[in-house]
Amino acid sequence: MEMSLTLLACTLMAISGLPGLAVPRRAGWGQTVATMLTLLGSVSGLIGGLLALISGHVRMTSLPGIWPGVALHLRMDALSAFFTLLIFVLAAAGSVYGQGYWRQAEHPATGRKLRFLYGLLIASMVMVTLAYGALAFLLAWEIMALTSFFLIATEDHKPECRQAAWVYFVATHIGTLALFAMFALLHAASGTFQLTPVPAATGIGLETAIFLLALFGFGLKAGIMPLHFWLPGAHANAPSHISAQLSGVLLKIGIYGLLRILTLLPNPPAVWGVVILSLGTVNALLGVILALGQHDIKRLLAYHSIENIGIILMALGLAMIGKSLHAPVFVVLGMAGCLLHVWNHGLFKSLLFLSAGSVVHATGTRELDSLGSLAKRMPWSAGLFLVGAIAICGLPPLNGFISELLVYVGLLTPAANATAGGWAAVAFGAGALAAVGALAVACFVKVFGSVFLGSARTDLPTKAHESPISMIGPMVVLAGVCALIGLAPVIVVLPLGHAVAAWAGDVTMAHRLASALPWQTLSVVSTGFAAVIVIVLLIMALPATRRHAVSPRAATWACAYARPSSRMQYTAASFAEMLLGLLRWIARPVTHGSVPEKLFAEPIDRQTHIPDLITDRAAFTGWDRLKRMLVPVRRVQQGSVQEYLLYIVLVLFVLLASLIPVASIVTRIMGR
Repeated sequence: MEMSLTLLACTLMAISGLPGLAVPRRAGWGQTVATMLTLLGSVSGLIGGLLALISGHVRMTSLPGIWPGVALHLRMDALSAFFTLLIFVLAAAGSVYGQGYWRQAEHPATGRKLRFLYGLLIASMVMVTLAYGALAFLLAWEIMALTSFFLIATEDHKPECRQAAWVYFVATHIGTLALFAMFALLHAASGTFQLTPVPAATGIGLETAIFLLALFGFGLKAGIMPLHFWLPGAHANAPSHISAQLSGVLLKIGIYGLLRILTLLPNPPAVWGVVILSLGTVNALLGVILALGQHDIKRLLAYHSIENIGIILMALGLAMIGKSLHAPVFVVLGMAGCLLHVWNHGLFKSLLFLSAGSVVHATGTRELDSLGSLAKRMPWSAGLFLVGAIAICGLPPLNGFISELLVYVGLLTPAANATAGGWAAVAFGAGALAAVGALAVACFVKVFGSVFLGSARTDLPTKAHESPISMIGPMVVLAGVCALIGLAPVIVVLPLGHAVAAWAGDVTMAHRLASALPWQTLSVVSTGFAAVIVIVLLIMALPATRRHAVSPRAATWACAYARPSSRMQYTAASFAEMLLGLLRWIARPVTHGSVPEKLFAEPIDRQTHIPDLITDRAAFTGWDRLKRMLVPVRRVQQGSVQEYLLYIVLVLFVLLASLIPVASIVTRIMGR
């Protein structure tokens, strides 16, 4: 039943956009039908996933292949069900959000295409989690890659959208080539293209090759540094509800693929875990540092996706080290933190992208320094963005606190047990995670202050208005789920334990997780934090409820500061300037403009931005140099058909001339 419900959900998702293709471009009912089919599919998929996750049973089936005699093998266990639940929740939220954000009447050229590809993307991601063979996996993987490419390029009339889409296209297919090689090595080791465990007698060299190919191929999809270069541009330029899917789900499919392949390798050495833990630490630190210097709100959120993928990898590295050392407590805490943060990041990052989309929808800009004072005009969007910001910073009483706490406890446990290298793990992992949390708080204080507080810096915020209920409703649901997991984490213990057991191959892991943390106490602590926050908010709101309260009016103190303007307040760049100055050796910010030298200087334009370490500083710079080197070659392209025919004749002449010595050599060899 679980598999049937999930396959029904996939079918409904895949066909959800088809009715809209048959109606006029400006007709709105095709969008409504697509949303209804998506919601029905999400309900079906959620029921099937919950049944599979709670029971812990494994279900298998086969579908007819693309040619006779070849079947597509599917398998659903607690690990795949864990990921499908996240996919269906965010699919429903994004579809309803699109009703207001990307209305068919306002986007007649792209609305139908976007909804059709949206359904295919959701269905393909679910099929990746169900695939039990190389053929089914790669087929679903390729559909996922192509649909996400076209979704990123939705506004293909914009050069930056086309560039971001093509960078993603190249990156994802480089990763796919690595996966082809990985499946070939898996077949060499196990004798089958199905995802069955590799025999224990397989050499460590072959297993390491499989691991490295999986880390590269899936790491490109997950955005592991330095393979993240496609991610900031894609997330920034896609429509906001598509950005939510890319960050909330698509990156996690890369994590799922890596987790699934690791279940097939029986004897992982501890060095694999150290490598993943190290990559995760670098990801988390560099991601939050680069986010701190961004001025585009969606690009900033994209770098925070890299940061949180790093936290997930840190937890995974801890679990792998525990599996190598036969330390179940490390496996339980590490994998529970890894999987729960997959859920949590998908929820609060989607909430943040949808809230940012609400701002973009109302103001028409993504630039932080062009915004301000939006909390007065968009109170719901501001409050919901604040919920997501608190969650992503790992603060109680929301869900990010619970998953990061699992990772903290896991990293601190080696020192408590006095294991070899325990203190190094604390210094390397826990310290880095604490620094990441502090920098994340600073970054989101900057974002919230520049977007929602203060005075409007331009005329754009003055024309803003609150988003419609179709956009606010999904954000409220996501915020509610974030609060539910944070206030009552005990509800996730059973499904999370089954998912951990499915990865570790040990059914006792579910019981170990239940006793790993005082879950009831955590609920009490989170509820206490929530109560304190509510009391503080009520106290702050009391003056506003007094009917006859009159605010005192007086001139602002200080010399010549009687009429402050928006130009006198902190910008996003000025807020982060001190921190970026301390981290200049990593971030390497670039400043445009000059410092005023005269006492009464004329207005100047001074901007600071942080180029990406891979795309801006390496790939694009190298490509520009190559183009400059090839400028002389352009002379051969004069647009003349006669000259092109002459080139063809010359090439044929060279080829024929080269055949003479080759034929002579072959004749001599044959004569012998």
